[in-house]
Amino acid sequence: MVIFEKIYVMTGFRAFFIASIFSLFAFKCFSQEGKDTVLLLNGEVIICSVIDTTNGLTSVKNPRNPNKNIVIENDRIFAIRNGSGENVMYVYDTVIGNEFTVDEMRYFIKGEQDADKSFKANGCLAIGAAVGVLSGLTGSFLCPIPPFAFTALSGLPKVRIKHETVSNMDNLNHPPYIMGYERVARKKRKLKSLIGGGIGLVAGLGTFAILKSTGNEIIK
Repeated sequence: MVIFEKIYVMTGFRAFFIASIFSLFAFKCFSQEGKDTVLLLNGEVIICSVIDTTNGLTSVKNPRNPNKNIVIENDRIFAIRNGSGENVMYVYDTVIGNEFTVDEMRYFIKGEQDADKSFKANGCLAIGAAVGVLSGLTGSFLCPIPPFAFTALSGLPKVRIKHETVSNMDNLNHPPYIMGYERVARKKRKLKSLIGGGIGLVAGLGTFAILKSTGNEIIK
């Protein structure tokens, strides 16, 4: 009788152990269910749950608020990835302006991502601030023009891609990667120039007002 009780206890424990492992595995699978990765053409990655992809639009759960949905135009999406694989939504079609093949677009997006992650454009921030300060110190009605002009021109010079900002050196052998990198780099230059120019302009005008109130000479 004691032997049968031991066998029963061992069998029960084994069943409990197996059930626990199965429950843990099932919970893990369930927790990952519906998690998709939406890769946009601008390099942005959205981890979410895709609801629908019809009529030229993709509806997803808002990652920050699951009670709300986000609608994305399919033309802005490169691919959607999940546990089943990758669904490439980008279509190579020169008629609608998609000049890159699917593989070329992958390199372009990777260039955007590397530039977004590593390109700083701090030089444009500093120069923009200096231009803003000098312009503001004049106190002229036209003082905002130089900072804005510098912002517009900051995107023109050639982008120098530093090797330490490149995730894979082989990417530099592909022109679409360089084009994607330059696109984001120039965008960052303009943004940093605008921020620096705005801060500098406010500082310059503030200094001008203080100097004028104290009767000191202002830059002519």
